[in-house]
Amino acid sequence: MQFIRSLIYYFGSYGLLIPHSILCVISGIFLPLKTRYKYFLLWNAFNIWWLSITCGIKLQVTGRENIPDESFILLSNHQSPWETIYFYWVFRPICATLKKELLGIPFFGWALKLLDPIAIDRNKKGRALQQVLEQGKEKLESNISVLIFPEGTRVAPGVEKKFSAGGVQLAISSGRKILPVAHNAGICCPAHKIIKHSGTIKVVIGTPIDPAGRNPKEVIREIETWIRQAT
Repeated sequence: MQFIRSLIYYFGSYGLLIPHSILCVISGIFLPLKTRYKYFLLWNAFNIWWLSITCGIKLQVTGRENIPDESFILLSNHQSPWETIYFYWVFRPICATLKKELLGIPFFGWALKLLDPIAIDRNKKGRALQQVLEQGKEKLESNISVLIFPEGTRVAPGVEKKFSAGGVQLAISSGRKILPVAHNAGICCPAHKIIKHSGTIKVVIGTPIDPAGRNPKEVIREIETWIRQAT
């Protein structure tokens, strides 16, 4: 039954994605960046709702009051495609740091490119960090938050991968705070799997952290420990 429900989800999600992406590409030529967020991410909102209808995946969020009024760096664990969809919608405007290959995907990638993400080449780690620091600071100064997954890739629930300190370095150089977020989305929406599992995705938004004057490695260890405990 979950397999059938998952197929219905994909039918609705991807069936809407292509026409929506085409409209985004056409309209995006004329719309300023922050206005694009308003319309482009309606597909994200639809997906969150559609998952609850088709697959019985509910959502529980705590800590909304912790979201800063000014732009920030969001650091979170990465378990599935779900959190990127959700974060883009709830914390908008927010710029994601992602692998550049995603921008080449027909329709979806073209529309995503118009949101001006920080697209990095994972094979060039030194240049990738420089991109995050330079482009991330520009986004933050434009009051657009930056989303970074310090694990660098999706990691299955229960598996641990060391966090990188690039997001903390960006926070220190830009003078912005870090918003730590933890979730268990990989239980309901496992990466690289077709079947979605019914249940409740829990998202915990932590207290903003000011890393000014602190050692980046010390700060990222604190964030990693908090996220491990929260998940």
